[in-house]
Amino acid sequence: MEMQTTLPEVIVERQGAIGRLRLNRPRALNSLNLAMVRAIAAALSDFERDPTIAAVLITGEGERGLCAGGDIRMIYESGRERPEEGAQFWREEFIVNSRISAYSKPYVAIMDGIVMGGGVGVSAHGSHRVVTEKTRLAMPETGIGYFTDVGATWLLPRAPGEFGTYLGLTGRDIGAAAAIHARLADSFVSSHRLNELVAALASLSVSATAKDISATIATFSSEAPASALLDHVALIDRCFAFDTVEEIFGALEKDGSDFARETLDLLRSRSAISLKLTLSLLRAGRASATLNECLEREYAATIGMLSNPDFYEGVRAAVIDKDRNPKWSVALDEVRPQALARFERHDGAPLFGER
Repeated sequence: MEMQTTLPEVIVERQGAIGRLRLNRPRALNSLNLAMVRAIAAALSDFERDPTIAAVLITGEGERGLCAGGDIRMIYESGRERPEEGAQFWREEFIVNSRISAYSKPYVAIMDGIVMGGGVGVSAHGSHRVVTEKTRLAMPETGIGYFTDVGATWLLPRAPGEFGTYLGLTGRDIGAAAAIHARLADSFVSSHRLNELVAALASLSVSATAKDISATIATFSSEAPASALLDHVALIDRCFAFDTVEEIFGALEKDGSDFARETLDLLRSRSAISLKLTLSLLRAGRASATLNECLEREYAATIGMLSNPDFYEGVRAAVIDKDRNPKWSVALDEVRPQALARFERHDGAPLFGER
């Protein structure tokens, strides 16, 4: 009788001078759970100490993408009765996001296919970020009553103009060219050349530097296919430059173009609480000096999320019942300051040292 071997949800291996992380939960689009986050953290420590490892490479198993995000079904199911489980997941996930950003060795992410939410967290903080013609990248959280997290409130404000504000509020998915424009990715490589790229990276010497990694990627890179979304950058910069959601809505209404109307319809389908919280966090992120400041702020907001009815309704509509018809708790003009206050502080330990 043939024995069947079950592979782990994160396959950790050495391939030449590369330490590989292969997210291996393809039926769930490689969505991250706590065990996977811990496996990534442990592997990062091992690879960092190993003198025979020149760089780390993260990829997703299956044909559909790198990672569709965190395991929000688990948080939905445990959130009301065991909120500490969701809080612990976010805590450890955010710490890994910080580690990737500050990692002492080159960290290469191949962002092929779906890269959303937590998938952005384990890729866009890396030093070398590769997208393909299949890349569909998004921070879609306002559509599930949540907010842009995993350090996106640091990343998105550093996109040119107001493009990051647009991405964070609308949750729209983008392709390779727009991801590079947003400074969430660096290089475009056609998907049919990815195996060659991985082999070339693995063949580098153990003394390979970040410049060597960049040069290797460059030999496989080409110009990303044009993005129609980038035709609207001037409108986005003009309409999303405000510090209140109401003013952004007003600017889009005044513009009146087809793109403005489509954008307004999309925003109106989002949770009003999520829109206001996300915009507040993005503006705070723009003024922040470090990623870790943003992650601390985001972590406080996640604790508040565990008592936010819009989060449970958004996940129900998107993931549980899949009717895509959430009934949000309040309209935009009904969101009161005290409704947002719950997301500003928490009594738990900080992620990074003292507050």
